[in-house]
Amino acid sequence: MFPAERILLGPGPSPVPQRVLRALGAPTLGHLDPQYLAIMDEVCEMLRQVFRTANPLTFPVSGTGMAGMECVAVNLVEPGDEVIVGVNGVFGTRMKDVMERCGAVVHALETTWGDVFTLEQLRAALDAHPNVKLVGIVHAETSTGAHQPLEGFAELIHSRGALFAVDAVTSLGGHELRVDDWGIDAIYSGTQKCLSCPPGLSPVSFGPRALARMDARKTNVQSWYLDVSMLRKYYTGGGGGRVYHHTAPINMTYALHEALTIVLEEGLDARIARHAAMHQRLRAGLEAMGLNYIPKRSLHSLNCISIPAGADDAGVRKRLLEEYGIEIGSGLGPMAGKAWRIGLMGHGATVRNVDLVLAALRTILGRG
Repeated sequence: MFPAERILLGPGPSPVPQRVLRALGAPTLGHLDPQYLAIMDEVCEMLRQVFRTANPLTFPVSGTGMAGMECVAVNLVEPGDEVIVGVNGVFGTRMKDVMERCGAVVHALETTWGDVFTLEQLRAALDAHPNVKLVGIVHAETSTGAHQPLEGFAELIHSRGALFAVDAVTSLGGHELRVDDWGIDAIYSGTQKCLSCPPGLSPVSFGPRALARMDARKTNVQSWYLDVSMLRKYYTGGGGGRVYHHTAPINMTYALHEALTIVLEEGLDARIARHAAMHQRLRAGLEAMGLNYIPKRSLHSLNCISIPAGADDAGVRKRLLEEYGIEIGSGLGPMAGKAWRIGLMGHGATVRNVDLVLAALRTILGRG
């Protein structure tokens, strides 16, 4: 089996550096081996640096980003709890679904796909639903490329006694994100986006308010596999030492360790600045071709553009893949057939990749 090498410029996964792939192939250890536990502890500490948090309970959930979403939901929501979820794309819609499956009464805070939420909209929703216990917001809506500002949200949410949960799957390691400074109580991400690690782990972090909520639960967490009351005994040890929960994905932990090492070697601020610069370079080239961005406030890591009149959506993406080895993403939901999504994440956010995809699109669209 020899898969073709692609230039991954879609909504994820992103290109994985050789260093990370080599780490993936290191000898497998036992999940309670002292050497492995030391590696895992280093991963958790590096995640704290990348999340910009001091939360002790910061660790990689076994599973992709959706496992992180479920982990936050099942641990912080009990049947009958009222929850507000921001819905402005596929992943806000999905968060709403997951919360409802936990038995929550979900009040959707809705806006047009591609738009973001204002503090005034959130305040009105909280006024209308004073018993809300949690507010879930997507920081980086991968389906639309919308970049949600989060500053000021926590103060408003906490003033009503609610928790603030954030989806940062497509922003961690590529966008400004400050868990402690922004008052985020629970957050989840994925390894396969701006961290440039293969898919398979979902970094999460729980703050003191979230831990207090979990400790005060009246019902068991509906998911045994994602029950943080048990997982924390493995990832942090506590006073009684490590307690086995499930067999950790050992080699994926190696890969994440190397990916986070690369992030911190570059420097988080420098990495964020690189993503911004590559976004601006791509945007300038696309707009020079007459292509328009859909979101008013675009992510740097995920560029969502309208398909120009007369262009064959699937045909263009097929030619990019077959002739240039480039993968870009199609539109989702209401944007299917109307949008292309170009990811510039982690190892893929380079001048070479930006200029290559621009040159390929000019040729295919006849706009050279």
